[in-house]
Amino acid sequence: MTEVKTVATMAIDGQKPGTSGLRKKTRVFMQPNYLENFIQSIFNAVAEQGVDFKESLLVVGGDGRYYNRTAIQTIVKMAVANGFAKVMVGRGGIVSTPAMSAVIRRRGAVGGIVLSASHNPGGIDADFGVKYNITNGGPAPEAVTEQIFKQTQQIKEYLTIDYPNIDLDKEASFRVGDTEVIVFDPVLDYVAVMQSLFDFAALRRLFDSGFRMVFDAMHAVTGPYAKEIFENRLGAAVGTVLNAIPLEDFGGGHPDPNQVYAADLVARMSGSDAPDFGAASDGDGDRNLILGRDFFVTPGDSLALIAAYAKDAIPGYADGLAGIARSMPTSSAADLVAHSLGVPLYETPTGWKFFGNLMDAGLCTICGEESFGTGSNHIREKDGIWAVLCWLSILAKTGESVSGIVHKHWEKFGRNYFQRHDFEGLEVELANKMVNLLREKLPSLSGRSFAESRVKEADDFNYADPVDGSVSSKQGIRIILEDGSRVVIRLSGTGTEGATLRLYLESYKQDGGTADIDSVLGSLAKETLALLELKQHCGVEVPTVIT
Repeated sequence: MTEVKTVATMAIDGQKPGTSGLRKKTRVFMQPNYLENFIQSIFNAVAEQGVDFKESLLVVGGDGRYYNRTAIQTIVKMAVANGFAKVMVGRGGIVSTPAMSAVIRRRGAVGGIVLSASHNPGGIDADFGVKYNITNGGPAPEAVTEQIFKQTQQIKEYLTIDYPNIDLDKEASFRVGDTEVIVFDPVLDYVAVMQSLFDFAALRRLFDSGFRMVFDAMHAVTGPYAKEIFENRLGAAVGTVLNAIPLEDFGGGHPDPNQVYAADLVARMSGSDAPDFGAASDGDGDRNLILGRDFFVTPGDSLALIAAYAKDAIPGYADGLAGIARSMPTSSAADLVAHSLGVPLYETPTGWKFFGNLMDAGLCTICGEESFGTGSNHIREKDGIWAVLCWLSILAKTGESVSGIVHKHWEKFGRNYFQRHDFEGLEVELANKMVNLLREKLPSLSGRSFAESRVKEADDFNYADPVDGSVSSKQGIRIILEDGSRVVIRLSGTGTEGATLRLYLESYKQDGGTADIDSVLGSLAKETLALLELKQHCGVEVPTVIT
């Protein structure tokens, strides 16, 4: 019998999880009892919902960043001490976020613990994170994260056992006390889900025809998944997957798949000898970058195109779509597709949990965010490799190039010119003061001249969930112009250091997509910076990243 130890502890300030769990610097998580307190608080919150751990399966895994393995050993011992019937751990400690959702749903788990800070850098001096996913496979909703936070404020003890570290690199099943611990290959569960949606035989024929692609795993979690699917299952050339081995510091890179941090991939996709198709994914595998030869597909356009072609190009959606959803800051390109298909379009706050509610209720099939996240109701997370397989399916169906597909779409629907400008590392108090001052100005903006047009409406986005009736307020400042252009202003909460101001700029034109994007959006950007008085408040005026 394995003896359960009760360890006295004290509450630690600052353990309030957000929409993506609890993210802090790695060294913060390495402090005595910091991880243990948060994990026990998750277990306590779940137990308060009436869950019987003696009949429950917990899934554990992460993106392989620094401290991942150590944290997993701690969590497994605590799960055993808390009486879980079964604990499944990804081999090598590696489970992508979309694979976690797939495993939870396929295996009937009570939930899963994801160890990741997503697209943030990894290493002892970089970032770490812990997120709890519920039984539908999606991120814990606010009611659950609030309960977890409440538990962190009142915790006095946690449970663990004395037991040697388990071998994470060998698939096995064994008992630790009354708990069955299984080290498994999560790639297989994920591949099975992808095979149920996509025509792998048709995609193999695409590669047999001489089609070339390159996928940058960015030394993050998707390497093993991409190798198995693209090279082993679909027959892409060996070496198609770059940076395929997950590393604790992501090879010193920033695992965020955009044109800045995936600059090497962008360079590979330039020129007449470049591959036909390029893609990348992020630290935990839920984001995607889509490239053609000398061509970048914006996330908003990608969502719209996947939705437009899903019924005809992807067997898993042959019955059509129940609805399409996008986050409020995401370009409204998908709205036009939804209208043409005769299906509803849902505009939600940022955060995948809002899509999860819609999908659980059968209201939405395909959804996406401008932050390079796209997904569908096959799981309850955004899914990088799924998006790549969608694009491969569209390319196989049409026989067109990436740029050709997008330009035909623009000719049919018009183009939503869209950019996001990120200003990172701002002083939190100054950034909050600046945004609050803008909120005070909103009532006075209506009718004001702005960027060669006039302000039609200015507000702070509120969302009433059509499924559970919950209301989310202050989800982003919107300035909507009479010509249909708009600006969205948000402070992001996904980083661990300082504040990030995000400006979203959008202008719709029925011009076949031929205009220069900087010319189209330049006046919007200039007017917004002047309205915010960013330089005066925060001392910056040049974006850190433009996507």
